Amino acid sequence: MPLLPPPFDPELAEALLAAGEAGSFALTHDTLAEQREALNAAAPTLEQLGRDGFFTVEERTVPGPHGAPDISLLICRPAAGAGGRPVLYHVHGGGMIVGNNRSGMDGFASWARELDLVVVSVEYRLAPEHPHPAPVEDVYAGLVWTAEHAEEIGGDPERIVVAGHSAGGGLTAALSLLSRDREGPRPLGQMLFAPMLDDRNDTPSAYQMEGLGVWDRKANELGWTALLGERRGTPEVSPYAAPARGQDLSGLPPAYLDVGSAETFRDEVVTYASRLWQSGAAAELHVWPGAYHAFEGYAPDAALSRAATAARVGWLRRLLD
Repeated sequence: MPLLPPPFDPELAEALLAAGEAGSFALTHDTLAEQREALNAAAPTLEQLGRDGFFTVEERTVPGPHGAPDISLLICRPAAGAGGRPVLYHVHGGGMIVGNNRSGMDGFASWARELDLVVVSVEYRLAPEHPHPAPVEDVYAGLVWTAEHAEEIGGDPERIVVAGHSAGGGLTAALSLLSRDREGPRPLGQMLFAPMLDDRNDTPSAYQMEGLGVWDRKANELGWTALLGERRGTPEVSPYAAPARGQDLSGLPPAYLDVGSAETFRDEVVTYASRLWQSGAAAELHVWPGAYHAFEGYAPDAALSRAATAARVGWLRRLLD
């Protein structure tokens, strides 16, 4: 019996249709430079992230991994009030191959305003120019700096939550594993939004959604191959590259995971959440019915998008209380 794709939520489907070709994210090696330029241009500016002076916004260059270049951290903190705020450490999405530390920051800035947070967003090296382990090592170096300098930027080193969407979600999960194993900073929680977890790209949802939605199996293969090269799909892949390969998921921070029912990553996210529970970890999972990848960006005012935002903020609020 063929695998039929689940239907899109009608409100979300309308937004995807309106986006046209811009909604397909049909990446190829030939269009990579063009896509990077377009996405970087669409990211919010530092002035926009300042929200009319509510936030102090700065880009700071800090030491990268040993023997590697320095990295850039985008730091947004409320301009008024005392320090000691929780810190949201953000890892941007983009399939491991596009994006920068301003990508996806609009929503995080809104949460920071509502919950009185400091946000630190890390710029990591992109594949294929910089394959694994460059991205996750950059992300880890940024977390180490953030934990060591949290008070300097108005944050609380004991209340750092790591978060990311898509490739950023996968890197966030990998970061949690790496920091546990290196006995590095221990985040208070990890937020994995439609995370990119499994390089094998062979789940039923990956086949169901091939050619549909925003990030399909073909695009996923491109991203993973850029990161891993010929190692993709082989037993040699590290869990610090593809967290679904991790054998031991115990001792990790509490996790929030969400994913759409109509997207490539559905089954790997559900499996990862189940394995977290089986390892004794605290985890909350939401599968949004009829949602495709990055649906909240295409239709922020849709009922499902509002519900997803409320669930994410609600979990974060409970974690920080």
